[in-house]
Amino acid sequence: MPEYVYRAVTKNGVIVKNKVEESSKQALIKKLKGNELMPIQIVQVGYIGRKQKKVKKNVTNIEDIMKTANSTNILKNQGVKISAVEKINLALSATEKITTRDLVIFTQNFYLLKKANFNNIHALSTIIQSTENLSFRGILEDILAGVEAGDYMYTTMEYYSNVFPYIYINMIKVGELSGSLTTSLEQAVKYLDDSSDLTRKVKKILIPNIIQFALLLVLLFVGTLVAVPAIQSVYDSVGSSYELPKITVWFSGVVNWLLKYWYIPIGLITAVISSIIFYINTPKGKYNFHYFKYTMPIFGKLIYSLDFSRFIKAMLLNLNNGMRIQDALDVSKNVVNNYVFLSMVETSINNILIGQSWIDPFERSGLSSSMITEMLKIGMQTDLAEMMEKLVEYMEIDIDNILEKIMKVLPELVYSIVGVVLIFFVLVVLVPILETYMGNFLFDAAGV
Repeated sequence: MPEYVYRAVTKNGVIVKNKVEESSKQALIKKLKGNELMPIQIVQVGYIGRKQKKVKKNVTNIEDIMKTANSTNILKNQGVKISAVEKINLALSATEKITTRDLVIFTQNFYLLKKANFNNIHALSTIIQSTENLSFRGILEDILAGVEAGDYMYTTMEYYSNVFPYIYINMIKVGELSGSLTTSLEQAVKYLDDSSDLTRKVKKILIPNIIQFALLLVLLFVGTLVAVPAIQSVYDSVGSSYELPKITVWFSGVVNWLLKYWYIPIGLITAVISSIIFYINTPKGKYNFHYFKYTMPIFGKLIYSLDFSRFIKAMLLNLNNGMRIQDALDVSKNVVNNYVFLSMVETSINNILIGQSWIDPFERSGLSSSMITEMLKIGMQTDLAEMMEKLVEYMEIDIDNILEKIMKVLPELVYSIVGVVLIFFVLVVLVPILETYMGNFLFDAAGV
């Protein structure tokens, strides 16, 4: 059972602190609030296996604390001793972040245990004891407590949406509702691995070039502010009528204007960004933004293909477990968080109710390829589940091809942008420096 250090405020405004054992953080919060203690901070500092549970010298039983929760006697507990290890755990828990790696390891381990026919409670208990991240261990304890109380895992995960991605939660939801949690976990592992792999590839391309881009911009502005005036002063000191390149003079004027009236561009940029954020948060703006995600250059087709592939896999799980098509559509739509896609699914469900084809909305959208829609149509005439399995295989190959194209196009695009900035830097800063180095302005000053 986990050990927690909590700080809470009594109804009289007194801040109290104690260390207790409790089944989960949520259970502790409920007990504190039920006794008119408002929690300020609850941090897990240790863990005792279920078989090793015993009363510890410096750990107060939560029931004993509750007996004096609203009296001044509670102040006696403020002298509770915390070991050095627990103090370190307390400090680490306050700053320890739950990373994607923690989530991947948990999902992989849970999947392997489920394949070995562990039930959810046994699997979670086993994983909790080997989880090093105290913050994540506390969350897993909450999930375990929910499962022991008869809840689905995904219902507790929804409280931790900052840890478990929306799509991940709904993959687990589809698996639990369809009775195919092991298969959903396998898909979740692949989703996390693919997301990490794509992010790693994109970062490998973008980060070095972004650094180059930033350095070139710094050199461009510093050269314009320092080198250009210095060159002009050299011309003036020798009485030369030699002039700087027009593009250098123009850009120098732009930079000086930005320095003098910096609040104008910053205000405009802030206003534009605020307007875009406000518009995106409106229903129409969010729909248009999500449509842009599917149609944007380079990444649009990939984003739609990934969403459609996850949706088809979820539908396949539900159909194989005996769900009707409309029910499978309704449950499976949760693995996608895009308004455009969700509207297509809702239209598909309505089409079934009025006796029309559920495939039509995907075909009319123009986002799905004719290959995909034709395979689904043939599946409706033969065996839909079997055709969906073939469709999943086809989409995996298609996604790999799209990724390969992106990895070829993206570097070319980034190099082009960096190249344009580099050419501009040469014209604005390096050309005047080279001309000064050549000394042509001295001939002009001498009248030669």
